Amino acid sequence: MRDWGENDIPDLTGKRALITGAASGIGYEAARALAEHGAEVIVVDRNEELGRAVAERIRPLRSDAHASFRMLDLGRLESVKDFAAALVAEGRPIDILINNAGIQPISQRRTSADGFELTFAIGHLGHFALTGGLLPLLRAAPAPRVVTVSSMVHGRGHIDWDDLQIERGYRSQRAYNQTKLANLLFAREFQRRIDASNAGISSMAVHPGVAQTSIGANRSQLGKFRMGDHIVSSILSVVMPYLGQPASAGALPTLFAATAPEAEAGGFYGPNGVGEMKGPPAPATIKRPGQDMDAARRLWDVTEQMTGVSFPL
Repeated sequence: MRDWGENDIPDLTGKRALITGAASGIGYEAARALAEHGAEVIVVDRNEELGRAVAERIRPLRSDAHASFRMLDLGRLESVKDFAAALVAEGRPIDILINNAGIQPISQRRTSADGFELTFAIGHLGHFALTGGLLPLLRAAPAPRVVTVSSMVHGRGHIDWDDLQIERGYRSQRAYNQTKLANLLFAREFQRRIDASNAGISSMAVHPGVAQTSIGANRSQLGKFRMGDHIVSSILSVVMPYLGQPASAGALPTLFAATAPEAEAGGFYGPNGVGEMKGPPAPATIKRPGQDMDAARRLWDVTEQMTGVSFPL
């Protein structure tokens, strides 16, 4: 695959895209680039002030740019269901859904409004419920794509079926790794079910490599820091600018999966550089935990039970 960049994004006039976690970082860069190429973008974030400001910032980038903001807390399943139902009631198809939002947890275990471990609740359960809720709008589009943002650390993830909410031996990185593995398994199992039902949707997963985003800085909003949290934040704020690529580059795998004609349904994309840390998008390595389709099927079934959301494919 030749090097692919923003200039390779095709004309998206007439397409409608929804991006979660779009008020900053990779989500913002994806929303900006899609709007600059003609798509109508829906900026979704739990930060209303920043989200509205981002939509305002995007609109002047193109004379016919259309960007709107909608607030959503993915950690509240009832809110996710209401959010999706409101969009479905409007009846306008969604061509591109980008499940991007997530958190870098702190050392103190936190739970969502529904009692689930917060990282898993926002990153996996919330996106599962959102995608299922928006399924009618996706199916109404001519060639819909769902892009779910995972991470290189999915290979370190482990789905502990006896302690899915990590109530025992909680570690923040364990929660993050499990969630990013769940993102990849969700995307792959979704495509398997799509193929089995000829639903006509493309589900893909991506990872940004090492990118400079605000996910580390936003950790301070999650609760009181302990010594380890200060160390992690220091590492993220000092080391990442040297090792990481800009958020705009980190968004390229997402944009490739969302728009490139050559992106394949069921694919996994990330940077093509050394260790997949930087570089233009290319097929990424699915590490052993992400290859376990039995786990993917089981996770899907468990997630349906936890969220009360099913996918009528």
